[in-house]
Amino acid sequence: MIVMKFGGTSVGSVDAINNVARIVKSRHDLQPIVVVSAMSRMTDVLGQMARESCQGALPKSLIEEVKARHIDTAETLLDPTKSGEIVTMFVAMFEELENIFRGIAQLQELTPRTRDLISSFGERLSAPLVAATLRHHGVTAETYDARQYIKTNQRYTEAEVELNETNRLISDALIPVAETGTVPVITGFIGSTPKGVTTTLGRGASDYTASIVASAVHAAEIWIWTDVDGAMSADPRIVAEARVIEKITYHEAAEMSYFGAKVLHPKTMLPAVRDRIPIRIKNTFNPTNPGTLISDKTVYSATGVKTITSIDRLCLATIEGSGLIGLPDTPARVFQTTAAHRVNIIMITQASSEHDICILIDEEDRETVVSSLQEEFQHELERGVIDGVTAQPNVAVVAVVGEGMKGTPGIAARTFGILGDHHVNIIAIAQGSSELNISFVVDHDDLEKTVRLVHNAFDLDTE
Repeated sequence: MIVMKFGGTSVGSVDAINNVARIVKSRHDLQPIVVVSAMSRMTDVLGQMARESCQGALPKSLIEEVKARHIDTAETLLDPTKSGEIVTMFVAMFEELENIFRGIAQLQELTPRTRDLISSFGERLSAPLVAATLRHHGVTAETYDARQYIKTNQRYTEAEVELNETNRLISDALIPVAETGTVPVITGFIGSTPKGVTTTLGRGASDYTASIVASAVHAAEIWIWTDVDGAMSADPRIVAEARVIEKITYHEAAEMSYFGAKVLHPKTMLPAVRDRIPIRIKNTFNPTNPGTLISDKTVYSATGVKTITSIDRLCLATIEGSGLIGLPDTPARVFQTTAAHRVNIIMITQASSEHDICILIDEEDRETVVSSLQEEFQHELERGVIDGVTAQPNVAVVAVVGEGMKGTPGIAARTFGILGDHHVNIIAIAQGSSELNISFVVDHDDLEKTVRLVHNAFDLDTE
């Protein structure tokens, strides 16, 4: 038994969905369970409609546009005798969605709970469409709404999964079905509280759904189908010579995901690592390519480095002052403040002198973080213990990742040497004791140059 997850571009058009059906049919002997995302851009559009409604304007034209996209896709994919049932379902779902938007427009309020309900429609529309297409291609398939099986807490927009109950519900429902030859098609990204209130697992978390399902059914492998051939040695939009990496470890994949590689959702690793389930990254539009295998088996590269990843549009917030020396609670207060505003800290650095502490955050969180830290440390600012809380915008982080870096001398020297030779200024540096990555901050204007230089320095364009 395997779990096959198809992303938004994989179900984003008539041709793509037909391709998905052909892929699943060709692996029918492996007893696949299919997890699907919403059609490409659907989650973004739903969010846009919700925001417009919150301003008091019902997004009628956008609703009709999205409705037409799904109905046209169904009518093109399926025989007229089979498409009617799906179209009727879609009409009812869009009536429900429009009623939700109407309520938001009247109240001009959009809560996280309502946002999750709206976001769930993308997957709830795509799953029955994929299942119907599989049946059209001669494969018995049934739709499963993940809200009935994936149980979470009430942390809306990024809910935490109650794994014991979830595993029981999934295994009881899906294993018998898959063993009979029927392909379950389950919605990614969504779940529900014990009381049945819709939740979401975080942006892009259909990968996580696939991993949860695989763990529950004791799958042999997880196949993540996307629009690239696999994990790359760098972003191919930046480095034309970037190549597909044949094998990486769970730890390497987690570091890559955290530092910007968009191949996997960061949470995906958790159930897979626990149960040691291999994950394959495959290209829906190039299915014969072997892709990338992610497992617990380490394959070292000649230089110790596997990939260069990066995240742009960041901001470096700094608290500095000689009075910080000897104040042991400063980092804790920084973390408590950012956590209270649900701000993700991408990287943290602190000089051994304790004169300053820097945190790397998304640019969109800059004003929130600076103002909240100024409020938290107001007393110290007034006394002059802290000189100030500042923010440097328009920066990016670059990470050099590889299991083989541990114990390999010269990684940092080669990285920073090549950048120094080309006059790239390093703003901040961090390296964990695991030596799995070296991450550093550069100016936005130096990002692409930096990635290309480091990629070339470690000869990552060759095996």
